[in-house]
Amino acid sequence: MLNKLRKLLRQYDMVAPGDHVTCAVSGGADSVALLFGMYLLREKLGITLSAAHFNHRLRGEESDRDEQFVRDFCSRYDIPLSVGSARVAAGKKGLEAAAREARYAFFATLPGKIATAHTADDNAETVLMHLVRGTGLRGLGGISPVNGNIIRPMLTVTRQEVLAFLEKYCLSHVEDSSNKTDDFLRNRLRHRVMPFLKEENPRLAENLSQMAMELRQDAQALELDGKLPSVGELREMDPALRSRKISRFLKENGVPEPERSHIRAVDSLIFSEKPSARTNLPGAVTVGRNYDRLVVLEQKTAPDEVTLLPGDTLQLPQWGMTASYVPAQQIINTKEIFTVSASGPVVLRSRQAGDSIRLNAGTCTLKKLFIDRKIPAHQRPYIPVLADGQGVLGVYGIGANVDRLAAQLPAMQIRLEVLK
Repeated sequence: MLNKLRKLLRQYDMVAPGDHVTCAVSGGADSVALLFGMYLLREKLGITLSAAHFNHRLRGEESDRDEQFVRDFCSRYDIPLSVGSARVAAGKKGLEAAAREARYAFFATLPGKIATAHTADDNAETVLMHLVRGTGLRGLGGISPVNGNIIRPMLTVTRQEVLAFLEKYCLSHVEDSSNKTDDFLRNRLRHRVMPFLKEENPRLAENLSQMAMELRQDAQALELDGKLPSVGELREMDPALRSRKISRFLKENGVPEPERSHIRAVDSLIFSEKPSARTNLPGAVTVGRNYDRLVVLEQKTAPDEVTLLPGDTLQLPQWGMTASYVPAQQIINTKEIFTVSASGPVVLRSRQAGDSIRLNAGTCTLKKLFIDRKIPAHQRPYIPVLADGQGVLGVYGIGANVDRLAAQLPAMQIRLEVLK
């Protein structure tokens, strides 16, 4: 086992002389083997070593027993230990995911590199879990050997080799009773499927784990650098390369682990006939089409409408501008200044269904106007529209309604300026 540890540590450059490595230790067989193996190798590797234990408080006295076991083990070999604790409750993704998030949040507070005791069997089970749920090449890559400051040097070590190592050095460990139940998919695969497959090939765990690491390398080699191509270019791409471009785009924009369903949803946007189509993804991320580009849309509500009374000059931070509604000194009409024949109060608001405007080129609805000018759908609610009881007076950035222009003074003038 020690030879396999050293080989994988070298293969992935997991540690360098002078590094501090903290081993995550639950007290189970795998983590005890990892800690003691790194303890035996620490001088050859030139590293300093410590341990970390997280008590999830999910199994009452048994959880406290595990913590005490780890404390005693580390004390016996004079290994510095950090202990974290929290009461974990099941979230939307289930209890296992919530426990993992709490555990890794604790690890993130610790110095140096964090070594976890995932074995070849764990990696093989992870690959099978991904297959059951549906996956692509990335999912078939199983557990990453290195993920930031997290290292997993036991991915080529089997569970049988762990037990043989513990027996050789007369090391005890504790058993987690929850591992004996079939409440979780991983346990069902471990208890029912893996034994059946190992009858056909006793080296199944090693083979699957090695395959996973090779496929992970293939997936990384296929990752393409550079910005996301245009929608037209994406349509022409080979589907496999397009999927990788989409996956990379999602990872860079708030979806750390894109699933097949997420990639398919974005792929459908690329081939949609709607130039402003959109799809909602986990983490409150919305991806949309901006005609020939894919963009991540900020999820926010349109600003509330504002009533302007004659003589008003208002700062409107929700719209990002200043609006004035005052007597005109001269007749001026631009994309930001409107000298109009208005009746009573003027409302500054978003476009509403049925809004229309007449420009020099003719009359059309604001919906069609925005589409013709290729204004993305997600931007349209934030374009200020000026209206009174008789209809639209003008649209910021476009111009005034020709039918509502003032022919002569006296007249009222509305000015919209970007708030500084």
